[in-house]
Amino acid sequence: METRVRFAPSPTGALHIGGGHTALFNWLKARHDGGKFVLRIEDTDRERSTKEYEETIMSGLRWLGLDWDEGPDVGGAFGPYRQSERADIYIEHAERLLSEGVAYRDGGAVLFRVPRDSDLSFDDEVYGHIDASSEGMKERNAADSLKDIVMIKSDGTPTYNYAVVIDDRLMNVTHVIRGEDHISNTPKQILLYRAFGWTPPRFAHLPMILGKDKKKLSKRHGATSVYEYRDMGYMPDSMFNFLALLGWSGGGAGSSQGSENTEIFTRAAAAAAFDLKDVTRKPAVFDFDKLNYINQEHLKRLDPMVRLEMVKPFWREMGLPAGDGQKRDDAWLADALTLMGGRGRTAKELAEFSDYYLSFEPVKARLSTGELTIPDSEKLRGFMSALLAVPDWTDSALEAEARSWVEKEGGKMKDYAMPLRFALTGMRVSPGIFEVAAHLGRDEVRSRLNYFLPGLPGLPGLPGLAK
Repeated sequence: METRVRFAPSPTGALHIGGGHTALFNWLKARHDGGKFVLRIEDTDRERSTKEYEETIMSGLRWLGLDWDEGPDVGGAFGPYRQSERADIYIEHAERLLSEGVAYRDGGAVLFRVPRDSDLSFDDEVYGHIDASSEGMKERNAADSLKDIVMIKSDGTPTYNYAVVIDDRLMNVTHVIRGEDHISNTPKQILLYRAFGWTPPRFAHLPMILGKDKKKLSKRHGATSVYEYRDMGYMPDSMFNFLALLGWSGGGAGSSQGSENTEIFTRAAAAAAFDLKDVTRKPAVFDFDKLNYINQEHLKRLDPMVRLEMVKPFWREMGLPAGDGQKRDDAWLADALTLMGGRGRTAKELAEFSDYYLSFEPVKARLSTGELTIPDSEKLRGFMSALLAVPDWTDSALEAEARSWVEKEGGKMKDYAMPLRFALTGMRVSPGIFEVAAHLGRDEVRSRLNYFLPGLPGLPGLPGLAK
């Protein structure tokens, strides 16, 4: 039988991390098995569900790279794919159970009469055999499953536990993969499957996601919507990679790509390696440090022009000339980011760390906040003048001249390299300063050094900070 899985969000808010995590594991299962990934919108909450949230959820899935084979926007053979459009289906099946005497009306509601001798145990693909009468299940409020189950509310809308059974059965869902918090719902749904004479799908519940304080992930731990991470400069590839590792080891997906780092992998490699048996029962911890590391690794591996396009929006947010009319072309800017050598954990940080390539204005702003201590400004002037006179303007020639000058004049290289770095970037940490100087070009370097130390040869003195 073809594997068919579904992600069924309620359009009452943006796609949050828990939802993205569930969708991702369903997508991995479908793609590994060559099956179908179905998007179903559970919009029976009339007051809170909106079309805007539905589109936001779909946009969030697209950003993560999770495409679906059937859904409200692409259609399919098992639609409609919005619960609000399936009301007649729910009523029809409720009438069937009423006619068979296993359901009854109470006011305007329809309830399923739970047999009191029901076996409420089931097998889970992740948690193994679960006995609903056990103490562990009682802690999950599973004892409530012994009460009669409301199928249709008095206002005519179906309840979650009823509608999900009808939808999953009629859409031929073979595996229900969802969060661990749904374990307590499973016995109720199995009872309804039995009442209809249907074989339940296979259930797999994913581990809870916790913050570093080991409490359930919430807004107090930081961003929760996947879009918030996009706006913070995280890449969809790295967000996918990170979420996949929450409750799954990666199955060797990284090593299959010839990487020494087995935790860094592509979507295709993850899908090829995925197996539900490798999903852990242990709660997963959302660790920002690990997310930052994974994102940094993916940033480093990007094509230079792709990386540039990711960074440009953040430069623009900073008011830097990163669009039409910029002084430098895209190839030059892409090379500048390559010179950053993996600095910056996010595209936003990379933009902040590299602002001096686009404009001298942020450098001047940093220079004005605190002057670097210069032990001997005349010697420093001589050092910088010697660099400006180097005929071959390359990083290797600049470094060779610098080392020769320091060896002849005495002192330590850091005493001269640090002021040079500060003058060109306004920062005390940067890529190799001779590489920065070579990339900026002789004229730009001369201009910046004259601002820092007025009176260097080649340009009139400019108002400076060092006297």
